[in-house]
Order: sequence, then C-alpha cells, then structure tokens
Amino acid sequence: MTAKAFFDTNILVYALAVRAGADSDPRTELAEKTLSLGGVVGVQVLNEFADVATRRFRLGWDLVEQYLSIIDALCGRAIPLTADTHAVAIELSKQYGYRIYDSLILAAAGQAGCTTVYSEDMQHGQTIGKLTIVNPFLAAGG
Repeated sequence: MTAKAFFDTNILVYALAVRAGADSDPRTELAEKTLSLGGVVGVQVLNEFADVATRRFRLGWDLVEQYLSIIDALCGRAIPLTADTHAVAIELSKQYGYRIYDSLILAAAGQAGCTTVYSEDMQHGQTIGKLTIVNPFLAAGG
C-alpha cells in the first residue's frame, strides 16, 4: 500500500470486537483485510474502541486490553490527542459538519501525514485536504 492509512474505530470493532462478542458479520473479514494493509490510529480511536467493546459487546477489560495491545502491535503508537489536534478538529467540524469525534479522527489523520481514512461513518470519497475517506464495506453492501 502506497498511501498512508488511518483507521476509524469501526474498522477495529469489526476486525476484533465483533469476532469476540457478537454474531457473525460479513464486514469482519473486510475489516481484517483492511487492517492487515497497515496504518495508524489515534487516541480518540482507542478510546472509542474501548467504549464500544466494553459497553456494546460487554467484553471484559482483560480482553479489551489484549485487543489494544494487538492494535498497538499492528498500528504502532497512537497519534496523541492534543490541544492542537482539538483546535483543528473544531475547524473541521465547522467547515464540514462532522461531529467532533469524527473530526478528531480526521485531524489526527492529517497530523500523522495520512492520505486515506478508512471509515464506515464518514462520506465515502470525500477529500479533505490531502485526506480521502474510503468506506471499505461498500462493495459488501455495508
């Protein structure tokens, strides 16, 4: 993969938490393949993953911590959430209408020098600066 990728929370949820705590989902395999291409995540993504895994899928903290270790091994150290990241996210929210949580992901992706953001929740194909949003589940009807 030539483009540096950033993963939104839903990629990690489908690749890891869904497999552990829910019924089969056709997006799991696609998420695993997308994650295997390599990329980065931000602290916002880790926070959202932990929240979804513990609240929605009712996974125990021991398992969530194991998954966070796997994410760290696959993606490296998460991009920090800083006051500067927050300020950029506010501007992105104002300009594009995304919720602050999605804008924090976009801001962190930009901070990391990424060119692709894999997300199911944002507008597929939209370009924001050097970032292009890609929904890897569209081909599967997701």
